Amino acid sequence: MSVGLKKTFEVLAATGNEAAVDVLVPALDSQHVAIQEHALRALLDRWSALGQREILRRWSSLHERLKQIIAERPGRIHDALRESLLSGQAEACAVACDAILWTKDYDLLPTLLTAAEDRTNLQADQAARTLLALAEALYEELAGPRDYRVRRDPQIVRQHVLASLEASVGRYDHHRRSEILEAFLLLSSRDNASLKAILLNPHERCYLPLLDALATCARPGVMRLMLAMIEDPYAPLAALNAAAHRTDEPFLRHFLKKIGAEPSASIQANLRRMERIPWLQSDLRPLLLLSEAEQQTAVTVARLSGLKRQQVFDVVKFLLRNGNLGGRRAASEALAEFSGVEANQLALDALADPDPQVQVNILVQLRERGIPGAMTRLLELVDTPHLVVQQAVRQCLSEFTFQRFLAAFDMLAPHVRVSTGALVRKVDPQTIAQLEQELASQGRTRRLRALQIAQCLRAEREVEAQLIELLADEDPFVRIETAHLLVACDSTPARQALRGALLDRHAAVKEAAERSLRALSSANPTQRSRDTVAMPPRTVPLVPATDRSTS
Repeated sequence: MSVGLKKTFEVLAATGNEAAVDVLVPALDSQHVAIQEHALRALLDRWSALGQREILRRWSSLHERLKQIIAERPGRIHDALRESLLSGQAEACAVACDAILWTKDYDLLPTLLTAAEDRTNLQADQAARTLLALAEALYEELAGPRDYRVRRDPQIVRQHVLASLEASVGRYDHHRRSEILEAFLLLSSRDNASLKAILLNPHERCYLPLLDALATCARPGVMRLMLAMIEDPYAPLAALNAAAHRTDEPFLRHFLKKIGAEPSASIQANLRRMERIPWLQSDLRPLLLLSEAEQQTAVTVARLSGLKRQQVFDVVKFLLRNGNLGGRRAASEALAEFSGVEANQLALDALADPDPQVQVNILVQLRERGIPGAMTRLLELVDTPHLVVQQAVRQCLSEFTFQRFLAAFDMLAPHVRVSTGALVRKVDPQTIAQLEQELASQGRTRRLRALQIAQCLRAEREVEAQLIELLADEDPFVRIETAHLLVACDSTPARQALRGALLDRHAAVKEAAERSLRALSSANPTQRSRDTVAMPPRTVPLVPATDRSTS
């Protein structure tokens, strides 16, 4: 565009002569886009009522670029839009509503309220829908990052708009517009005094419709409001019940995400106030559609809620049997809160779960439940390939350590020594190493006891090297016991050591070595060895009566 033509539009925009409007309006219909744009800007700058009407009359045919120019200058066609809204004419109202949403003229929300509340207005439905869409547009501005290119502060606009909406909600009995209630909820915060006043007073005319909107509206702004109430320490019970009764999947997923793995104290307090949660009380199959984290949180919700204990147990049982990994892990932990035959059977069944962590969660509960055969099940899992399960089993059987077995050994009956020794050997991985230390002890009494323990533990083969060394011990009673134990070690070194013991200066040592060699050389040495090992350990005085002075 030439400099002269541009200067002409500047003059037409600034002159006080209203005849300029008659020149600018036809320019809107020019075939040249540049002329249309300059004419539009000039008319917007003039704030002319006639110019506003002409712009709005051409709204449907305006290029998108021209509509964007109008949107960048909010309020410039405000009067024409208000006039069209209240005209009652279908076409004019439809154009105005479209233009309001395009320009996001939030100042016209009170006018939309007036049109929507007017029962005689045939375009009230159109106005109500536009009102709700405009409120949702404002909510999106509030929820997103601030665009500082727009001078209008959405928070200030919200305060202005909310005042009108609160007044209109108070007139609900007159207009009964659900769109107005939803718009109010979209822009309210959890601390809104009007909202709380309604939710705390069941006698309010809009109490039930407002609860219905909270319980059914799928708009993100309404769902966010409900989620904010869940962590409000002073949340009205009606709002919490509305949240608990929602079963729509989008809200349920947001709800579980809000609760999280470790809910805050205020959320926990509000969950305890929820005594009815339909999606945890009736058909539980929809829980299978949830992710691992969501199923885990569902168990948390059930445990912390005010549901009856049987209902909570049903959730735990369902997810422990059918849930995904996260659900089964959470359910196995929660099972610790329940006792009884059914809970015990559920725990036993869960030991077969393929996930090691589920097994661990059950293992730590097993002995406290007093289930018959629990010890056997624990011992079966000692040899599992999963290290975490092995550690859990050993933690559950922490009393079966070699050191405790050693301390109590002298007080145990022979058959108890054997059975307890078998447990110790399976549970304590340090058993053999500590037994070797005892066999190498300086005290003859400790060495003799260690030999008896080796027999009880069936550990002769593991400590064979040390037994061969002890066959040359200075104490004859140690050598005698060692010769008897070596019968379980059918190996060339053991046989050679026993043959050497035949030359021992002590007759009892020779006799013991001879008996062992005879057993090893029998027709069925393997079976004979087993029979010898299976015999209860011989009771040998740790300090012989003839040699007590040397002990």
